[in-house]
Amino acid sequence: MVHENENENEAVPPSVLWAQRNNVIFLTICLEDCKNPEIKIDNDKVYFHGIGGTEKKTHEVTIPLFKEIDPEKSVKCVRDRNIELVLKKKEENGPYWPHLMKDKKKYHWLKVDFNKWKDEDDSEDDLDVGQSEDLEEMMRQMGGLGGGGGDSKPSFDDLEPESDSDDEELPDLE
Repeated sequence: MVHENENENEAVPPSVLWAQRNNVIFLTICLEDCKNPEIKIDNDKVYFHGIGGTEKKTHEVTIPLFKEIDPEKSVKCVRDRNIELVLKKKEENGPYWPHLMKDKKKYHWLKVDFNKWKDEDDSEDDLDVGQSEDLEEMMRQMGGLGGGGGDSKPSFDDLEPESDSDDEELPDLE
C-alpha cells in the first residue's frame, strides 16, 4: 500500500524562468518565502536547494548549462517572491544560446521568461545590459521586474462610442 505522504521529503524542482542577452543569462527561480537557499554557481552548472512556497516543501535542481559562464561575475538576489540570478556568459558578446541546458530535453519546470526576453537582433535600450559590467547595479535597476508584470490593465474608460456611418438606418431594398 502506497501512503500519500511517502514522497513528502523528496525534493522537487522549483519553477524556473530564463531569458538571455548576448552576454548574460537571466534565471528566475519562482519560489516564495525561501529563506537562506543554497545556490552554487559553477562555470558549467547552477545548483539550487531551498525550502519555500505555501507548503514549505523542499525544492532542488541542478541545471547543466549549454555553455560556460563566469561565476565570479554572476550575481544572485534573493527576494520574497523569487530568486533572481544574472549569469555572465564566458563568451563576451557571444551568440545567443539555442537553449539553456546542455541537453535539448524539455522540462515542465523550465520556461522562457517573456517579460525579460529579447531576440538577438532587438535593440537593448531599456536595460543596457550589453555595456554594463556592473551586474549588481543592473539588478537594482531591474528592481521589480520579477514581481507584478501583469498588474496594470489598460483602461478603456476614455473611449467614448463615436457615431459611425454604419449605425444609420439603411433604406429598405425594393
